[in-house]
Amino acid sequence: MTTLFLSDAEVAEICQPLVAPSAQRRYLASLGLIVNRKPNGRPLVARGEFERVLIGRPPQPAQNSGAGQPNRAALLQVINGGKRGPQAQRR
Repeated sequence: MTTLFLSDAEVAEICQPLVAPSAQRRYLASLGLIVNRKPNGRPLVARGEFERVLIGRPPQPAQNSGAGQPNRAALLQVINGGKRGPQAQRR
């Protein structure tokens, strides 16, 4: 059974001969992996992230259904104290 994250033994094998957790994190990051830090200082790497880098796929940006920009007119209306809610719809 595979786990969601690489085990410490797997990380040690990938980073051999590096043994210091900070050096392992730097090395894994230099490979293009997104590396987090466990509370004990060891690197935390998702198995899917490792497999993504292993096959050479670039990271995918977060899915955003919106246009990516705020509604400027609505923001200005709120800042300037414009009407909101059902009162604004009665016009």
